Amino acid sequence: MENIMPYIWIAVIIFSVAAEALSSSLVAIWFMPSALIAMILAFFKVPLYVQIIVFLACAVIFIVFSRTIFKKTIIKKAPTPTNADAVIGESAIVTEQICNIENRGLVKVRGQIWSARSADGDILEEGDIVSVISIQGVKLICRKDTTAQTKNKQ
Repeated sequence: MENIMPYIWIAVIIFSVAAEALSSSLVAIWFMPSALIAMILAFFKVPLYVQIIVFLACAVIFIVFSRTIFKKTIIKKAPTPTNADAVIGESAIVTEQICNIENRGLVKVRGQIWSARSADGDILEEGDIVSVISIQGVKLICRKDTTAQTKNKQ
């Protein structure tokens, strides 16, 4: 058994490389150096239980330390809004009166016409400037933009 252990550790290295190549999510890469260390121990005829303990300990150490290093170095960016989410927070102009009771209303935002509803139930008149606060289905939920109204009056 002692004579074949270096080959078994080589097989573990090859399996780790193959698993990492297939997944590319840094799952098995940490077992490669651990298996290399265990293989070196096998060449020096270190007992099998020591090889296994060293392999497992090294794998855990590599996983823990690399996770802390990568967590500090990789900056997490806020997700960039795409498609419909990109209009949230934008100003829009009411092109058809918004009335939640009658289930009608349209706004124009970024050159596109959207169905719209009032967030607080107020009737918003044509020409009002509103802020898009959320999306429900295919309707924009809007609130009258008081800052835009005061800018237009000045």
